[in-house]
Amino acid sequence: MSEEEKKQQNIDQELEKSETSEESQAKSHGEILKEQICEGKKIYTLSKSSVLISSLTAGLELGFSYMMLCSVFFHFSDSFSEDTLFKLIALVYPLGFILVVLGQSILFTEQTSLLTLPVLNRKHSLMSLLRIWGLVILGNLIGGWLIGLVLFWIGPQLGIFEAETVVTIGEHVAHFSLPVILVSAILAGWMMGLLSWLVTSSKDTVSRIIIIFLITATMAFVGLHHSIIGNIEVFGAYLLGTDISLGRYLWVQSTALIGNAIGGAFFVALLKYRAFVNNVN
Repeated sequence: MSEEEKKQQNIDQELEKSETSEESQAKSHGEILKEQICEGKKIYTLSKSSVLISSLTAGLELGFSYMMLCSVFFHFSDSFSEDTLFKLIALVYPLGFILVVLGQSILFTEQTSLLTLPVLNRKHSLMSLLRIWGLVILGNLIGGWLIGLVLFWIGPQLGIFEAETVVTIGEHVAHFSLPVILVSAILAGWMMGLLSWLVTSSKDTVSRIIIIFLITATMAFVGLHHSIIGNIEVFGAYLLGTDISLGRYLWVQSTALIGNAIGGAFFVALLKYRAFVNNVN
């Protein structure tokens, strides 16, 4: 057996030693890592159609966050400045994420680190990771486009927001330079990876809701780029406005996806995994 194989065997043994903590105790790093790897491995065993449907569902469910942020932006537009409105929407931004995470739909940014961990643990290949990422992204984007088309029509019909609201929000997301969007998306991916890690570490639903709310509200308040809800935002500005071209939409979306992937895979999955591995003899 090579040194590398021995090292991997030691890592697997250490993970197997992780036992469930007493109810009053916090989970250890090893326990959280073990649960994350097991959750990630389960997703790899799902059929392609199941992954696609679950990820499409996540894209649809995030539309409820978009519906609420457009509604808040529109209804308080006479009371607050535009800058204040972009901070205020942070209060309703977490809704869709709570629905997705607690409902266990597959969201790319939440699952990025989760799906990377089995690869780092040598249970799956890099190619299998890229394939499943592709399926999840496709499902999330299709779900976002579909719910977006529904909301762009029903919003003005119900009087909860106008087409101008959709355009203003989308142009605000897309007007930054691509390097800024990339770094912003890396930070968002990092936070979403931590969200997944912290949700696994918590033991009750209320704690999970608080974690999801705090992290996603922070993302919204500072304006970090999330590729899946951002897909709906910029797609709306492209369809209903004149300033966002198809090329600009594609560049913004691609940059956000790459940034989110880097943030989740490197800053959470790799660092958390290496922190554990480096303690294994």
